Amino acid sequence: MENLSDILKRIADNRKTANGVRHDDAGKPPISPADERGDNACQICGGRGWYTPQVVVGHPDFGQVITCQCQQQRLSDERFSRLFRYSNLGHLRRFTFDALDTRGITDDAESQELFAEASRIAWDYAENPTGWLTFVGPNGSGKTHLAAAIANHSIGNGRVVLFMHVPDLLDHLRSTYAPASETTYSELYAQVVEAALLILDGLGAHSATPWAQEKLQQIINHRFNAESPTIVTTSTDLSSLDPYIRSRLEARDLGRIVQTRRYMRRQVHQLGQIPSEMRRRMTIETFDVRGKNPRAGEQKSLQEALLAATIYANNPIGWLTLSGPTGVGKTHLAIAIANTQLEKGNSIFFVRVPELLDYLRGSFEIDNGYRFSSIFDEVKTTPLLILDNLGGELSRPWNQAILAQILEHRHDNRLPTAITSRTDFTRQPRSLSPLQKRKLSEELGVPVQLLEAESMIFHGPTLSRIRDESAGQLIRIDAPDYRIRAPR
Repeated sequence: MENLSDILKRIADNRKTANGVRHDDAGKPPISPADERGDNACQICGGRGWYTPQVVVGHPDFGQVITCQCQQQRLSDERFSRLFRYSNLGHLRRFTFDALDTRGITDDAESQELFAEASRIAWDYAENPTGWLTFVGPNGSGKTHLAAAIANHSIGNGRVVLFMHVPDLLDHLRSTYAPASETTYSELYAQVVEAALLILDGLGAHSATPWAQEKLQQIINHRFNAESPTIVTTSTDLSSLDPYIRSRLEARDLGRIVQTRRYMRRQVHQLGQIPSEMRRRMTIETFDVRGKNPRAGEQKSLQEALLAATIYANNPIGWLTLSGPTGVGKTHLAIAIANTQLEKGNSIFFVRVPELLDYLRGSFEIDNGYRFSSIFDEVKTTPLLILDNLGGELSRPWNQAILAQILEHRHDNRLPTAITSRTDFTRQPRSLSPLQKRKLSEELGVPVQLLEAESMIFHGPTLSRIRDESAGQLIRIDAPDYRIRAPR
């Protein structure tokens, strides 16, 4: 890679040539390639690159040596070529704003809107590259194209840009330690941190070794403190990045984070996903309000639940809690809500509460909290969260603390949340005797030892949020179990 100081020196030399005629040792103007060829010579200067205008004595240009427009174009092309070589863009030269489809590459309306907005922000930044700009989105969402388009546009405006893929940058820095390296570490490091505009592509795609993290921290901290224009692209969830680096990217007074496409739900142990067979069977249309020989009041509760689920499925606002005994269709309606939203191209996160807590506990203990933080933040902030079988988890302080954080965050921010539970939230809290617990165990179809979990959900802040009429709707389904055959 050509050193920046050499490039700037050559540019300065060319500027001197553009302002006048630089002679060789013989005192003659240098011969241009066009003079040597004698073909396609410029009609103004004859290919020399300069000319003396034929004007009358006293004219401001009389006796002046003028740089011809053909020479100015050559100098501009040479300057662009040098800046481009320094930029390290390589084959990314084709990624320009002219070649950019501002709708992105997906048919998802939300993602198209995100990419169109990201394209507008990228153009504005290219016109005036100040501060930091971070593009976040899944692989293939156009982050690199936007960053390269800014680089190409900036080079076209005569700005110095350095584009580095983060894994390659770290490899280059490591290679400078080799005895045969032609570049020292300090030279390459200075070239990166002092670049007029630095683009770090693919942050998070590197191996997260202590050495790599330290070097990235040094580079980002140097540019952060200097407030040097910097662009970062990453397909990694920001919550999974080094907290030190993340804090710099999220600094509102210096930079901006732009999403290029909505993330599709991850499929780690199918967490957040609905099995295709369940999606096929459990729709609004297949919910049978006739039940299993329900009485009039029981059938009415099924009809009210279906109506509430249908309205919520088309426009999920606030909370919807479906409670009732086992087998009355709560999960069916929850998945039907998810189906409707997925068909609209919207994002949902469906999970059974016991499975969610098992996964979170396992990821926290195994991964030292990194994977836990990612999935925990996703559950808290997902556009539509569907919690199936709330109250079916074991009564443990850790479980209750995690659930409380999730539900409190979503309630405080009025994030759409659908809940199913065997707990009857319509009843007033009360203390249960051993006999009452046994009867309740039979009614709910759960072991007695799980009723402590039911009791903790039934009492306290969670009950208050679920029963909050200003935040959502609570529907109780009282009907016979669909799974039990009706007597003949």
